[in-house]
Amino acid sequence: MARFDVTDAEWALIEPHLPVAAIGPLPRRMRDQFNGIVWRFRTGSGWRDVPERYGSWSTLYGRLNGWSKAGVSVLYPPTLRRQR
Repeated sequence: MARFDVTDAEWALIEPHLPVAAIGPLPRRMRDQFNGIVWRFRTGSGWRDVPERYGSWSTLYGRLNGWSKAGVSVLYPPTLRRQR
């Protein structure tokens, strides 16, 4: 786990708020993708600079775009907002 990756406890709070498509397989690396998106915003880097350990930049961008269209606030899920 990298320095800013979410912990198991944090992931348990976040995961239920992330929509998954009704059809098709569940994304196996959703936690990695979430960590990659957070990494991108924490560092201010471009999408193409996201480390490969999180998946391809285009997959991460597509995942964020889908979550945004579904009304999900990726950087501050409602569950975490209540705890701060």
